[in-house]
Amino acid sequence: MKEIKAYVHANRVAAVIQALKESEAFGGDDGACRHNLTAYVVKGSLLALDSSERHYSMVLGEEVINEYKLEMLCEDAHVDALVAVIRQAAHTGSRQAGWIYVVDIASAVRID
Repeated sequence: MKEIKAYVHANRVAAVIQALKESEAFGGDDGACRHNLTAYVVKGSLLALDSSERHYSMVLGEEVINEYKLEMLCEDAHVDALVAVIRQAAHTGSRQAGWIYVVDIASAVRID
């Protein structure tokens, strides 16, 4: 099992989530969602696409932008397909449009 973490621009997050939900890897053949997708608003250092994204953080002492961190668990067999969906939907044309990380999960226990 893997965890996919993706940092994407705020103006692309809706497209990424929609593309994930429409992908076969996300829903599987029966259409039942098997992945635990979570979205967080975070302050990050992606390159701003325009000046309206730029904010100065008094706490951090530098310029930041609001971006989204998406997290989801998936089976190893679905990783490449889900990463490809995220890359395509999050694409902005900017040199640094975000990051995707894939992490091994040692254990996952369902709470029933």
